Amino acid sequence: MSRESHSTRAIHEALPAAMREAVDDFAAHLAGVRNRSAHTVRAYVADVVSLLDHARRMGCAQPADLDLTVLRSWLAKQRTTGAARSSLARRAAAARTFSAWAHRSGLLPTDVAAALASPRARRELPTVLRADQAAALVEAPGTPERTPPDGNADAYPGGGDAPAEPTAEAVLLRDRALLELLYGTGVRISEACGLDTADVDHGRRVVRVLGKGSRERAVPYGIPAQRALDEWLRRGRPVLAAPHSRDALFLGARGGRLNPTTARRIVGTYAEAAGLPRISPHGLRHSAATHLVEGGADLRAVQELLGHSSLASTQIYTHVSVERLRAAYRQAHPRA
Repeated sequence: MSRESHSTRAIHEALPAAMREAVDDFAAHLAGVRNRSAHTVRAYVADVVSLLDHARRMGCAQPADLDLTVLRSWLAKQRTTGAARSSLARRAAAARTFSAWAHRSGLLPTDVAAALASPRARRELPTVLRADQAAALVEAPGTPERTPPDGNADAYPGGGDAPAEPTAEAVLLRDRALLELLYGTGVRISEACGLDTADVDHGRRVVRVLGKGSRERAVPYGIPAQRALDEWLRRGRPVLAAPHSRDALFLGARGGRLNPTTARRIVGTYAEAAGLPRISPHGLRHSAATHLVEGGADLRAVQELLGHSSLASTQIYTHVSVERLRAAYRQAHPRA
């Protein structure tokens, strides 16, 4: 439980021994067998701890005491405290996952959550950039006049004359390559930061990406990304590289693997400097997918490129395109 928040740990410790053991085994199952990310494990464990704490207060002492009434009561309590529909849907999913696992493991006589209903989360349309805005973002890194005021050499907009020292130029080359790759491939920021140099197939212009659930896929990229990557690898990466860099494709200013938090700051800083709407790496992924769909790409192909396990996750981009078309119609048509 060392990775969970202090409050979750405290509640976990207050649970009966049988419940604590079940939570720990469930966490190990999610991480080791289901190969879920650390973030997903933390979220599911926190939800299950909350559920079992509620069950304890209702007189349950072990997982076998759980029933549908307890589960519904727990969700109802969440609703009365103002939990969003999306949060309720996630917590219900966590309860169903735990219940199914506990039943298979012999901790529950039946899968009590199989009939648990949950509110359908409202699907918000993602924020996307126009194609010209995305181009402005990926081309934003220029040549810095100086290190930014906050002293962060890992995330700053360019502009000005030749760099004062090689590190500044190397960082700009990295930023351009990162932005081109994010928009050119639509990969997740964690996937981009996890790339090694050997994952880039320069001849075929393809990157080998390890996605969610350790599913591997090959994603093509275009000529602008190829040029940016070539410049980064030829002139930028050797400047930042250190013995501990190993094979990481993108490096931080101190030579370690670029971490997602810094990469998010890079995207946001350049977007702000270019006068663009506030955008995150995931927003850039949404933009890439939307532009593919608007350009006529097959949904199945987009699904494969993005690494979605379900086509339903990809279909939202058709809705985005329709909404953009509707907005253009309302703005331009005299009878709108």
